[in-house]
Amino acid sequence: MLKLIPVSLKTANAFVAEHHRHHKSVTGHKFSLGCMREGQLVGVAIVGRPVSRYLDDGLTLEVNRLCSTGEKNVCSFLYGAAARAGKALGYQRIVTYTLDTEPGTSLRAAGWECMGLAGGKRWTGTRRPAVDLYPAQMKLRYEKEL
Repeated sequence: MLKLIPVSLKTANAFVAEHHRHHKSVTGHKFSLGCMREGQLVGVAIVGRPVSRYLDDGLTLEVNRLCSTGEKNVCSFLYGAAARAGKALGYQRIVTYTLDTEPGTSLRAAGWECMGLAGGKRWTGTRRPAVDLYPAQMKLRYEKEL
């Protein structure tokens, strides 16, 4: 049985550093959630402000990182819990992104809707990092009204 727990950003980032396939830890967050199975941490969700300034309206959250050990149902469990927590805090919408090659099964199972392709392959402009921080491919944006 899966159990929801609050986790610190430090704990969530350590889990991401150990288990995430292509992303590193994040700098800040609004809150982080953990998923336990039989006393072991098997997944985390880090929820913060939207990265896109166009979505950062004060009423929208973004799941900036979601990571699991691959245990069954963990990702959909965490996406659902993140949405419920955001709603309880008064937010109106929650968004996240996947690589366009990822199926999004967990998001759809948690009631999120695919909004289509989002952004470009890389950051642009003067503030872009010298080295890509994630795979250079298109992303899909998913969202859920709260």
